[in-house]
Amino acid sequence: MNDLWLNIFGYTASICMILGYLPQAIVTIRTRDTDGIALPTFCMLGLGSVFFVVQGIMLQNWPLVITNVITTICSVIIFGIKLYNDSRKKRR
Repeated sequence: MNDLWLNIFGYTASICMILGYLPQAIVTIRTRDTDGIALPTFCMLGLGSVFFVVQGIMLQNWPLVITNVITTICSVIIFGIKLYNDSRKKRR
């Protein structure tokens, strides 16, 4: 019974994290507006996602892995857009 509740909470947390993160990522990808993103903070959040993927794999905790693979992919895309935008601003 304990494992059932762990799985329910794990998958519920995964759904909440993805539904909380994905809409902002989609808006940023569509608009390419990264002015409100602090690069150091964003890098730390992305790095935290990578470490959670590793921890999830080590623990065989698939909700943790799935959630953080998705947020890591979004983070990499947004990070690339942010770097591109910042480099364009410096050239001007």
